[in-house]
Amino acid sequence: MQKLVLLMIALPAILIAEAQKPRARDLGIPFEGTPGKYNAITDVQGVEVGHSTIISGSGKGVIGKGPVRTGVTAVFPRGKAFNPVYANWYSLNGNGEMTGTTWITESGFLETPIMITNTNSVGVVRDAVLKWYVDTDWYKEGGWYTYPVVAETYDGSLNDIYGFHVKEKHALEAINNASSGPVKEGNVGGGTGMRTLGYKGGIGTASRVITIDGATYTLGVLVQSNFGSKANLTIAGVPVGKELMAMESHSYVEPPLSSYYKEGDGSIIVIVATDAPLLPFQLKRIAQRVALGIGIVGGRGENGSGDIFIAFSTANTQAFNRKETVKVDAFPNGQINKLFEATVQSVEESVLNAMVAAETMEGFNGNKAFALPQDKVIEILKKHNRIK
Repeated sequence: MQKLVLLMIALPAILIAEAQKPRARDLGIPFEGTPGKYNAITDVQGVEVGHSTIISGSGKGVIGKGPVRTGVTAVFPRGKAFNPVYANWYSLNGNGEMTGTTWITESGFLETPIMITNTNSVGVVRDAVLKWYVDTDWYKEGGWYTYPVVAETYDGSLNDIYGFHVKEKHALEAINNASSGPVKEGNVGGGTGMRTLGYKGGIGTASRVITIDGATYTLGVLVQSNFGSKANLTIAGVPVGKELMAMESHSYVEPPLSSYYKEGDGSIIVIVATDAPLLPFQLKRIAQRVALGIGIVGGRGENGSGDIFIAFSTANTQAFNRKETVKVDAFPNGQINKLFEATVQSVEESVLNAMVAAETMEGFNGNKAFALPQDKVIEILKKHNRIK
């Protein structure tokens, strides 16, 4: 009985600790701009995020058995209701996949949730979403079809990626878990087995609230971060990666994850949401600015990286109509610069949030991705007078 009471007391503390996991700002890292309530993509009203995380096994890799370090993440623009949003996308480097994007370019609308998983699981997640449409009567009318949007990054250094462990149930779990409010970051969902700039990466998010001509707008970002070389890691304008490498050379040098792995290989998927009334051509412009935020932290759009971005607007809620002419609000191009800035700022912070939240992970064949050494990062930033 005493053990049970202790467990009941400890459990809420564990949950609180999970909810209060440190983020980049908690380390004192300075960022430009004003974040929203959760500093997350869910600060844009209506946006929901859910994860399914799959972790099992350890030690030597056996294809089909593990170790498994992977998952699925789902992002709904307007909750679990069929109400398409204006959208567009952009590829900085196309060594990756995001399904359904040709129709987004053609039609101007995103009609589905956005799913993110590992490279080899795009197909099963896509099929699961189609089945979910049918089972939930997503369209509320017969005979309609749309193309699921499923993106990926490669987790094969930590995950038994050729074991195909992501199943329909995991995609459905991510969908069913989608909600508003705080977003779990780091080793979760599709980001479970991912690496970033030489350290453990994964899911990260951030947001900005801006005022333009007396109106207040919110812009939020979510990343599945799995890119870059440690030598290029830059935080608050400081070449932190190079300094960390110099420190590590006196103690431990991380071995290569595999014979084919090259520094900089990987990918990053970025989702940008805003409630500003942007039209598809303007959302293309927003998506293009994502690359600037990635560059600030050290991304170079390497040959082995799939850097694919999508942006959508939750404004103009009645815009999608297949039968009648509708009137929509249009945002002036002359006022869009603050949204560009908010995009760049949110992407930068999202990547660093993913790295700060991520924990050291050992996976396939004992490969390890080490957590960002936060104490050393703080020491370096203090040395350069970036934090006190």
